Amino acid sequence: MTRSGFKAQLSRAAVLVIAGAMTTMAHAASDADEAPAKPVAPKAMHIGDVLTGQLNAMRSRDAKGKRVDVYQIVSEPRRLPAPAGLCNLETGPETFEIVVAGEAQATQLKRLVGKEVAFKVSEVACAEQAGQMSEALVTKWSLVGKN
Repeated sequence: MTRSGFKAQLSRAAVLVIAGAMTTMAHAASDADEAPAKPVAPKAMHIGDVLTGQLNAMRSRDAKGKRVDVYQIVSEPRRLPAPAGLCNLETGPETFEIVVAGEAQATQLKRLVGKEVAFKVSEVACAEQAGQMSEALVTKWSLVGKN
């Protein structure tokens, strides 16, 4: 191969590399021009609806300083019934604290921590106190299904 032939091949290869780079940049620019997806409107929650997800337990302190278990479920975003609405969130609450009314309910939930559970919601409200780890509180509930 002559020296002039080598230069010609090198220049053709450089042109191909540059053309490939320009094509890649054009595709990247067109992907960036697409509008971001709009948030999906949350499904409305009604009294008596079922809330499902994995049950988590956390330790917290009550007003007297006593350590207590706090139960939480993460579910799809839901729009709460009036007057709570969206709880001042764009998509509605996703984390729901399950409030226990007594020792019997606490014992019932302790054995279900880490498992998929379903709750029939009888009363729900937005979290209002500073430091709460959930966006909404389920104050009256019952377990549904085979738990």
